[in-house]
Amino acid sequence: WAIGTGEVCEADEANRVCGLIRATVAEVAGEQVAASMRILYGGSVNPDNIEGLMAKPEIDGGLVGGASLKADSFCALISAAAKSVS
Repeated sequence: WAIGTGEVCEADEANRVCGLIRATVAEVAGEQVAASMRILYGGSVNPDNIEGLMAKPEIDGGLVGGASLKADSFCALISAAAKSVS
């Protein structure tokens, strides 16, 4: 899985990697920086997977690519994402 492949990693794996990124930043730049930065998941975010990704504590958002090119798909993605934060 990688950006642009059309394949998404499991939400738990994405959360684990985002946590490792945050921990590494904390070691290098300090806890305050790590706590204040936002980590976005960017591997094929779509209406079917955004809710599960956004439910994970280490994932702060999604970088939407191809799913933003069609209005219906993008609106569905936004609606699904909104459910996870409300």
